[in-house]
Amino acid sequence: MDERPPTGRHCLVTGATGYIGGRLVPELLAAGHRVRCLARDPGRLRDQPWRAGVEAVAGDVTRPETLAGAFDGVDTAYYLVHSLGTGPHFESTDRHAARAFARAAAAAGVARIVYLGGLLPAGVPEPELSAHLRSRAEVGRALRSTGVPTAELRAAVIIGSGSASFEMLRYLTERLPVMVTPRWVDTRIQPIAVRDVLAYLVGAATLPPEADRPFDIGGPDVLTYRLMMHRYAEAAGLPRRLILSVPVLSPALSSHWVGLVTPVPGPLARPLVESLRHEVVCHEHDIARWIPDPPGGLTGFDRAVELALRRIRDARVDTRWSSASLPGAPSDPLPTDPDWAGGSLYQDLRERHVAADPAAVWRVVEGIGGDNGWYSLPFAWALRGTLDRLAGGVGLRRGRRDRHRLRVGDALDFWRVEEIEPGRLLRLRAEMRLPGLAWLELRVAPDRDGGARYRQRALFHPHGLAGHAYWWAMAPFHGPVFGAMARNITDRARRPGPPP
Repeated sequence: MDERPPTGRHCLVTGATGYIGGRLVPELLAAGHRVRCLARDPGRLRDQPWRAGVEAVAGDVTRPETLAGAFDGVDTAYYLVHSLGTGPHFESTDRHAARAFARAAAAAGVARIVYLGGLLPAGVPEPELSAHLRSRAEVGRALRSTGVPTAELRAAVIIGSGSASFEMLRYLTERLPVMVTPRWVDTRIQPIAVRDVLAYLVGAATLPPEADRPFDIGGPDVLTYRLMMHRYAEAAGLPRRLILSVPVLSPALSSHWVGLVTPVPGPLARPLVESLRHEVVCHEHDIARWIPDPPGGLTGFDRAVELALRRIRDARVDTRWSSASLPGAPSDPLPTDPDWAGGSLYQDLRERHVAADPAAVWRVVEGIGGDNGWYSLPFAWALRGTLDRLAGGVGLRRGRRDRHRLRVGDALDFWRVEEIEPGRLLRLRAEMRLPGLAWLELRVAPDRDGGARYRQRALFHPHGLAGHAYWWAMAPFHGPVFGAMARNITDRARRPGPPP
């Protein structure tokens, strides 16, 4: 017997660990739909506030053999994943993944696919598009290739707290009162608020079969990037910015510039910047035939910025562009010490007794990173972050989603929260560029003699000779960096008052 509500759908959501997917799931639940989340590691959904209300299954769209069963009983399947930032072959990866997803959906009898793609410029032949926009269009075709009705929602810049596009705009404007910029600052763009994107995505779950095509979606304002920066500055209470455009900055140079100034790393910034050379304005608003605009109208740019800044000030940023792990990042768990048989595993171990309540030590541990720093040699951490960004990595500027609380899957500067047991354990996996795999593990336990015992381990599994050379080259710095970290964490826990 079918227990689904009469108006609800059974929805499969890919990308639930990412920026849009993580916000879409609670909206679908609120609309009365049942939700199944497909994730490479369902454990990363554990700390989501909506986790108890969904089914989570393991699967990877780049590995078709893992998709069997994920579509069983599904009415609407959301495709919200991409390989942007993985390197020069991301178009091929995305094409094959979309085809595998569409074939699996068709085989299971799924009634509808919903895809969030990119708004395309008018009159530009596809070969002349940026790689990012060209790939978005190709993914849309691949999803429609098996005959499953597909709504491809094409959006330009998404304005919302934590989106990659908004973070680029925010940091460029806030950090550079005077800017020498490329010509793309005068390209016309039709941004859209993330709340309106989510409304369209939720509405698309119940579209009729004839809604089988791309739809342009955008907000009510058409602006240049220059005007967007000026209006952001006004909304943020900043003095008016001086913006000078020059013709000599190529997309590659622009992406390096964006990577140095904003938290968005170069490999992700480059395809986004390349897309800004195209004018991306909606050519139609046909979606309103099936999904009406909200009663008060679509959200304007100024209002979208205001809402995003309010969420940032109130520390209510539910998801960020960095919520999704780096495509291709390792997913193996930390090797256990007794059974480790995978080769060398280097370790730096520090233990200290703390004359403080274990809860006080934990508050300091959970507050690590972001604006709070790493409790040792800020210059050394900043230098390592800069070197990582120069090598194409994420660097330290991703910060934290929340100043005081962490959850599994959170990005934390150039680490990722792999495991957290509140009050006891924080395990971080490195996402900086390294010739190997690295973890940082911080443990807190009550001490038999009173107080607490703090245990800190840095582990490194080298890849090849370069990995071994890297560990021994860095070994002289472990004492000053990791030793100082252990001392400062325990010293801070002994002080009265809240952690920094």
